[in-house]
Amino acid sequence: MGFIVGFRGDAGYIKLEHPELIIEFLVPEKDKGIDKPYRLRELGINATALRFLDLLYQKTIKIKIHGFKITLPHPANFALHKLIIFQRREKTDKAAKDRNTAIDILKALLKKGEEVTIKQVFKSMHKKWQNKIINGLKELKENDILDILKSGITAG
Repeated sequence: MGFIVGFRGDAGYIKLEHPELIIEFLVPEKDKGIDKPYRLRELGINATALRFLDLLYQKTIKIKIHGFKITLPHPANFALHKLIIFQRREKTDKAAKDRNTAIDILKALLKKGEEVTIKQVFKSMHKKWQNKIINGLKELKENDILDILKSGITAG
């Protein structure tokens, strides 16, 4: 299909590269994490272990594009994930991109009437993750979104 196998770093992380698409193989990081590739024997490849990744597959959507059916994280999960990640980024341009993407998606979801979904996803998260999101929203002065999430906590 025109993909070239690429390697990232000395550790042997594998990704498939195409002019229109890059596929990276990721697995959730557990406990204290690992700094070496996670071997996926079934596929014969190495994956990258990332913190907070399990949030992305807790709630998914399915779409069909160009004849392919793909599963994606629900936009609420994706946006809340980005609110955690932006605070961990070392590169300010990537942090800004994550932060802006998260806020744009959350505002679009709210405009579409998805407040309950956002609250449900937030409420299902670990308390530490919730606190990271709250701190990120405070830093961004996104009080409207912050109030909605906090009402999700107190509402039960």
